[in-house]
Amino acid sequence: MELADIYQPIATELKSVEEFLAASLRESKHPSILSLGDFVLESPGKRLRPALAILSEKAASAGETDGANRDDLIRVATAVELIHLAALIHDDVLDHAKMRRGKPSVNAKWGDDVSIALGDYVYSKAFELVGRCRSPGLFSCISEAMYAMCEGELSQVCQRGDLELTRESYLLIISKKTARPFAACCHAGTIIGNHSPNIQEALRRFGWNFGIAFQIIDDCRDLISEEKTLGKRPGQDVLAGDITLPILTLLDVAGPSDRQHVKNLLRLDTNGDSLRTIRDMFINSPALDITVSTASSYVDQAKQCLRGLGSSDYRDSLTYLADYVTDGIL
Repeated sequence: MELADIYQPIATELKSVEEFLAASLRESKHPSILSLGDFVLESPGKRLRPALAILSEKAASAGETDGANRDDLIRVATAVELIHLAALIHDDVLDHAKMRRGKPSVNAKWGDDVSIALGDYVYSKAFELVGRCRSPGLFSCISEAMYAMCEGELSQVCQRGDLELTRESYLLIISKKTARPFAACCHAGTIIGNHSPNIQEALRRFGWNFGIAFQIIDDCRDLISEEKTLGKRPGQDVLAGDITLPILTLLDVAGPSDRQHVKNLLRLDTNGDSLRTIRDMFINSPALDITVSTASSYVDQAKQCLRGLGSSDYRDSLTYLADYVTDGIL
């Protein structure tokens, strides 16, 4: 199923998010800042995070009229997307990435100094929107998730090149840097709607499991997809020294000589030939199926979290969105 079909029940709200995003990045009167904002908006991405926030609020009330403030819902949906955009801008600096979504990254076009400052600027706009919602619970939800995200990213950077990294350590890193922010998107939507603690927790857990599955598959795609599909150079994680689940699984299933060969390749300044060798070994071993199966188990757990919600198109869209994570990977 295409994202446009999944998003159809909230198409109006997502259009409003686009308008808020544009307004947020075009408030400055400085021409250079306006140019940067326009550049960021040229490649919209999938808008998963605002969609999760809106769908969670709507699914929690089964689409019935409730006490949710629509403007606040759009504000927080915009804020979580701005946080994501800021994180991507900073990530490209950390990874020395030259491409993002099929076009030059901000750091490739303007340099690291501008990228870091722009990321900080976008973060500040996000928190301005959250503050305008005047909800201490919402502010705590977003700020705690952002703290976890930054801690997870920092942990990953500090452990780059560590071939002794365990699966448990990997899962802890992605839980903080990816799953917690996704969980916060869903939780934030239910906070705006003032839903019961049980409903809030169910959707928070949905977002957490969704996030784990998403990151595992994202790491998998980074290794096996082509540049035209990814919109950036494949193997960026390997080049940066990140030890991801696909790599860990390959090391687990490989025989002693192959395992040592992979480690030797990872220790090198990885070039195109080394990447292709690791990619081929991953695809032609059980590691690919095992990695996707692991992600699928988290997708299943995410969908189980929706069982207590009333039937609605919004709940269905959350289910379809969970399945979308692993769609087409094999």
